[in-house]
Amino acid sequence: MQQDGKIFIGTSRKPDDSINKGEYLELKYGNRHGLVTGATGTGKTVTLQILAEGFSNAGVPVFCADVKGDLSGIGGKGEPKDFLEKRAKEIGLDDFAYNKFPVIFWDLFGERGHRMRATVTEMGPLLLARMMDASDAQEGVINIAFKLADEQGLPLLDLKDFQALLTYMSQNAKEISAKYGLVSPTSVGAIQRQLLILEQQGATSFFGEPALKISDLMRTTYDGRGYISVLAAQKLMLSPKLYATFLLWLLSELFEELPEVGDPVKPKLVFFFDEAHLLFKDAPKVLLERIEQVVRLIRSKGVGVYFVTQNPADVPDTVLAQLGNRIQHALRAYSPNEVKAVKIAADTFRPNPDFNAAEVISNLGTGEALVSTLEAKGTPSVVQRTLIRPPSSLLGPLSDDGLAEVLSQSPIDETNDTDLDRVSAYEILAGKAQAAEDKQQQGHPPHQEDIQPPDGQPGSNRWTLPDLGSVLGGGGTTKSGGRQRETVVEAAMKSAARSVASSLGRALVRGILGSLKK
Repeated sequence: MQQDGKIFIGTSRKPDDSINKGEYLELKYGNRHGLVTGATGTGKTVTLQILAEGFSNAGVPVFCADVKGDLSGIGGKGEPKDFLEKRAKEIGLDDFAYNKFPVIFWDLFGERGHRMRATVTEMGPLLLARMMDASDAQEGVINIAFKLADEQGLPLLDLKDFQALLTYMSQNAKEISAKYGLVSPTSVGAIQRQLLILEQQGATSFFGEPALKISDLMRTTYDGRGYISVLAAQKLMLSPKLYATFLLWLLSELFEELPEVGDPVKPKLVFFFDEAHLLFKDAPKVLLERIEQVVRLIRSKGVGVYFVTQNPADVPDTVLAQLGNRIQHALRAYSPNEVKAVKIAADTFRPNPDFNAAEVISNLGTGEALVSTLEAKGTPSVVQRTLIRPPSSLLGPLSDDGLAEVLSQSPIDETNDTDLDRVSAYEILAGKAQAAEDKQQQGHPPHQEDIQPPDGQPGSNRWTLPDLGSVLGGGGTTKSGGRQRETVVEAAMKSAARSVASSLGRALVRGILGSLKK
């Protein structure tokens, strides 16, 4: 049933339940995004698993989050099961075989995989405000904090850096307000309380360095298979907003860093966003607009984004319209609202004259789905009632011994898991405070002065560009933690603007989601 340039999803059936034909996802349309939906227990995770297997076999790296703990089995060889053998026989999959796949396990907390970190600067003010559920006034203060850090050469690497900057802003609210706009100590205090909540949720584990290298998500094996990066998200899911914001940041990093490739013969990376409803729930309009923009534009970077959620209604229409490959598992309808949701789900497909999609959706069995993928010229195929193929890898979670074996063979450098704490905003501000205290003890009257970057750090030679505002100039290069860095400030920023002219230096500009881009 396998075909070159395609991923086998399963076999569709005719109205009399006889075999119809194989259903495939064409790799050349893999970056046109997709949607996997269905009620709990209908087989969404297994569908995600077989899609990840197919992309990996085709040499496409995959990223996915393991929200329930059972997706880790993709790193182990499948075990013979009667129902798997039966399904393979039903759909005519004669060459079905068990196999394990190349996997890299990640964990923001470093417990069941490699550490994943981002600096506060990379996260950006918009996503950080979203993570803290900040009000408009508080979001304004956060934006001022980032502006102040950019201008004054204060690298924001971890939460203690941001906390130190907020303390400085509260102590000097009058002077800062006169220059940047109102900075209320009340708003600063509220942000500090939200930071404390983030710390209690474990956010200190993934704010810091060494920051994630996108290239680590783009790996392939020596035999040409794509690595499947699996993020252990069971603990992270205890803080849903934290989970959704982190994955959105990761998606935006892919958008900012990867080059334009147009429409490749197969994706450069496929990104599965499980529990996608958390991304859109209560999101402000400006964030929804930027999510739509990222999804629309990232296709040209060769990245396919596949949202996994219970109902198509969980995804805004503007985003839903960009998802060309659809797999709909069963939805149950026990209330008027649920009946309406089923109809909406059915209406998203290209109709099949052989059956009523709205009626079929409620009667699909486990491991069965309505499937429509992009075919010739990128048009959606007629929806088909399909038996999903069985996975070749292990169903259920990988054992602790299996996990340890995979981690021992991981291609990720061991230095990735060691925290790096360099001089940043916390140390700079602490040094200034100590210097002021020493000066006072020596009998000199204290006086307020602007923060000035230490020697060798950016902050001088300032210039502006139209629509970019005030930016930084100057800077050599240093190397730390195996990653190329520009200056002390840019050490906090994976993304810096390309050189406009050698005589002008470098301009720092904000990307779509507020993080710094190169």
